[in-house]
Amino acid sequence: MSGDGLLVAVDSRVHRIPAQVKIVALFVFVLAVVSTPALVFWAFGLYAVMLVAAVVVARLPAPVVSRRLAVETPFIVFALLLPFVATGPRIDVLGLELSESGVLGAWNVLAKGTLGVVAAILLSATTGPRDLLAGLERLRLPSTLVAILSFMVRYLSVVSDDLHRMRIARESRGYVGGRAGHLKAVAGGVGALFVRSFERGERVHLAMRSRGYTGRMPLLSAQGASSTQWLEGLAISLTAVLIAVASRVVGL
Repeated sequence: MSGDGLLVAVDSRVHRIPAQVKIVALFVFVLAVVSTPALVFWAFGLYAVMLVAAVVVARLPAPVVSRRLAVETPFIVFALLLPFVATGPRIDVLGLELSESGVLGAWNVLAKGTLGVVAAILLSATTGPRDLLAGLERLRLPSTLVAILSFMVRYLSVVSDDLHRMRIARESRGYVGGRAGHLKAVAGGVGALFVRSFERGERVHLAMRSRGYTGRMPLLSAQGASSTQWLEGLAISLTAVLIAVASRVVGL
């Protein structure tokens, strides 16, 4: 198994689904989860089971998924603080006086946030950056926005390499970090990185213009999706929509 950015390069049925299908599936699934009432606990259990099944079918290692869930940490901290700072009726939980509305709000943030993050991890781990861009183009996203995203994907690693080289140069000159007095050096490095990135952008633009660039990027080749692939890719999302509708009709 090898990786290319966030992509986990294994062969699975989920990896073979065209990118545009997975993008629509993610959007529909997130809408279904967000529209589900927080008190309908069984619905969130079903969503979680479906996501776990999709992760297993995609052959994604559990450590990879758990590490990437760290991006949710700020939301977890916010959710844990809600029961203590929210107003309204208080309830006793393990000897702690917590806000009833805060507990419900914390559950709502944690449940829906975690499901959304796992779904996004599933998309990013099974679809390469270029395939994502081609899928967005296939979905008729404005060409200017696709061009901006493609440049961002291409030059993010270049800017990261610049930052890494600047850090090595700074440390070779005696910088050890951790002291407030060095904030000036860090701020100067950030400014220099911005100037370098801006100048590189100017050079790239001039080079593109000299090669005939007219303001439109060449179309990316995107794999078309058959009706079978659409049904397969949207199976979980359409099921989630049915669960969301049932949660509002049946309720608890």
